[in-house]
Amino acid sequence: MSATINQNGLLAGKVAVVTGASRGIGEAIAIRYAMEGAKVVVSARTVNEGDHVLPGSINEVVKRINDAGGSALAVRADLGQEEHRVHLIEAAEEAFGAVDILVNNAAVTYFIAVTEFSEKRYKLMMEVQVYGPFHLAQLVLGKMRERKSGWILNVSSGAAQHPAKEAAGRGGTVYGMCKAALERFTTGLAAEVYQDGIGVNVISPGLVATPGVLHHKLVTDQTPKERITPVENMAEACLRLVYGDPASMTGIITHAKDVLAEYDLEPAELLA
Repeated sequence: MSATINQNGLLAGKVAVVTGASRGIGEAIAIRYAMEGAKVVVSARTVNEGDHVLPGSINEVVKRINDAGGSALAVRADLGQEEHRVHLIEAAEEAFGAVDILVNNAAVTYFIAVTEFSEKRYKLMMEVQVYGPFHLAQLVLGKMRERKSGWILNVSSGAAQHPAKEAAGRGGTVYGMCKAALERFTTGLAAEVYQDGIGVNVISPGLVATPGVLHHKLVTDQTPKERITPVENMAEACLRLVYGDPASMTGIITHAKDVLAEYDLEPAELLA
């Protein structure tokens, strides 16, 4: 059975903002949410195909959703800039109404040893991967609290875990710092807004062969196939973490494979 848009699906009428959605995991999440009836704001820096060295663009993702009968809007945003974050939420609200679901997936990553890491790149990574999600949450929480409803989902990584001392590093210390901070932000915010009917969770994808992962050579021809997580698995897990009763599903730090196993989920085919 081919993938379709279900306007009466699990997220019917909900407004979702997904960052870093021009390709890879963000693209898959945006499409999966749209398939369940959400109105999706697809955001990233890459507007048109060819604007970036990697394939994918927000206009292409939006076209796929809208051509299939869904509702999506492309909004360019460089999450390292405050005015872009503000504009993103304002554009979402103007087009579709108050944001019900915020997915913080965007990242900018440099794999460089600490001794060689520049202050400029360090600050950019912290801005995009830590303060950006923090600020976007601030921008949507007011209306979520008014409605006593909402979901925030942060995308982390296994890099947040402490590495073995004897492990040979690939310059991922700053990346790991960012993801560890994002996980602690998630649990702290979940506790703060628990009484407001808002769920806040964080999920790691496992090793997904996205264009970015391939670019950084985190997956090679020598990588065992069983280690690679299909992007559909991550999209399905991210769907499950943004509906239901937030009183029993918040403050969760999890992985895509664990969500699929816990809820006995079969990943859906995504829109072609």
